[in-house]
Formats: sequence, C-alpha cells, structure tokens
Amino acid sequence: MTFVVTESCIKCKLTDCVEVCPVDCFHEGPNFLVIDPDECIDCTLCEPECPVEAIYSEDELPLGQEDFLELNAELAQEWPVITEMKDSPPDSDDWREVKHKLKYLER
Repeated sequence: MTFVVTESCIKCKLTDCVEVCPVDCFHEGPNFLVIDPDECIDCTLCEPECPVEAIYSEDELPLGQEDFLELNAELAQEWPVITEMKDSPPDSDDWREVKHKLKYLER
C-alpha cells in the first residue's frame, strides 16, 4: 500500500511531510508534491504532518480523488526527489480552502 498526495496540495505545496519521510519518497513539482508508490513503505508518518490534509492512504482516498493515485505514480517518475522542508509559496494561504484545483497543476 502507498500514501497519495491529493488535490489539496496543489498551489499550497507545504513541505512539512518530507522532513519525516524515512525513505525519501516525495518528489517536487512546480506547485505540487507527489509520493512515489514504489518507494513508499506505508509508515504513516507523513499523513498527520500535512497542514492541508492532502495525504491519504490509497485505500482511504476521498471520493473524487482516486485519479491522484495514478498521477502520483506518473509524476514521481518525472520530478526530482525532495528531502528537506522548504518555504511554502508566498500565496499558499490563499489556496488552502480552494476546491477543484487540478486545473492549476503545473507539470
């Protein structure tokens, strides 16, 4: 089983989760993070660290977020690994409550 970063992360890209990951399975894109399902060891450490509740186990994905399992796997192959916490985007607070953000995902 793997954990999955979902839509809530788009344009927020808070990196609290990467600091606790023991296997460096997070990858960073321009405005989103993903988890490499081949590297994730299902340790559950990242889930409670996410301030916007964007991380779920694959078997507990919220309705409408199922496509993010495949999206995480795809983008993890393209984006570099991130292992240290970084400053969040300056406008991340403006995006925390926004719904339907997939159209804003930058590849």
